Amino acid sequence: MTKLFDHLSSGTVLYTTEVGAQLCGESQSLLAELPPESVDLFITSPPFPLLRKKAYGNEDQKEYVAWLTAFAKLAHTALKPTGSLVIDIGGAYQRGRPVRSLHQFRALIAFIDELGYFLAEEFYWFNPARLPSPIEWVNKRKIRAKDAVNTVWWLSKTDLPKADISKVRIPYSDSMQRLLRNPEGYYRPKDRPSEHVIGSAFGLDNGGALPPNLLVIPNTESNSFYLRMCQYLDTPSHPARFPSALPEFFIRMLTEPGDVVVDFFSGSNTTGKAAEDLNRRWLAFEKDRKYAALSALRFLEDQPPETVKKHYESILAGQKMELSAAKPPQSSGDAEARRTDEPSALF
Repeated sequence: MTKLFDHLSSGTVLYTTEVGAQLCGESQSLLAELPPESVDLFITSPPFPLLRKKAYGNEDQKEYVAWLTAFAKLAHTALKPTGSLVIDIGGAYQRGRPVRSLHQFRALIAFIDELGYFLAEEFYWFNPARLPSPIEWVNKRKIRAKDAVNTVWWLSKTDLPKADISKVRIPYSDSMQRLLRNPEGYYRPKDRPSEHVIGSAFGLDNGGALPPNLLVIPNTESNSFYLRMCQYLDTPSHPARFPSALPEFFIRMLTEPGDVVVDFFSGSNTTGKAAEDLNRRWLAFEKDRKYAALSALRFLEDQPPETVKKHYESILAGQKMELSAAKPPQSSGDAEARRTDEPSALF
């Protein structure tokens, strides 16, 4: 069976699982080699055009839109007609001024006007745990509020991409739970001032409430297996990890089991691990070999530290590895990573 990554000669396969593969290489070249209309969902968080250069690389604000649009153009070709591109873009200030850059909005307009994407919906990721920033305007001068929201664009190739919001229902509020326990005693249908009528169906239990487009997800990872193993290996973790709840939300909403999910700025491969856990096939592209190799830690949680170290060092040295799936093993031997030159059939 042909594997999707067999088409990708520009990158090096560092490791595979039963349903995914991590590649190291330039993402533009890898995107260009994806077969047309082969991907159900692209979800990624590109380096932001920050004023201070980061270890993982970030583009200058003036060149950012053209740089990012080149990736989005290649993704458009590889995307299925019913597929989606979800891109998380943080905000930034202009250099030396307490006024905002418009890079994420200019990028959105370019995606739509130049590439033919449709804006299915805008989402906002609120991270209540984010530290006050930027220091100059928030901490020192105290003339701006802390920047705690990222824009997340959900883009599509058609008006009606594959989507099911009922797959990402959220827990009911306390008041709604009281209503469900006693609909007639807690609420009586009536006309609202807007003349919108809420009937008795309002008291039906649908298994949870439909979510808003404000996603409240704290980014508070501090003691995960990934971070503990980075410390054990005495190796810096990737500095810009987003919480797994973010890709999980969109993977659940926009794909089905067996669909193909791709992250072309994969970093520590949070997206690939989320896709693996949700039984989606996945590809991850990362140009920094060390970060790409470290991302294998996410798939080795059932291994002792000394085994994790051995696998990480093998991958970093150029040994392609086949790692076990994220599902619980049937026996101790099933969880062991296997060295291979021929990964199991994917896609």
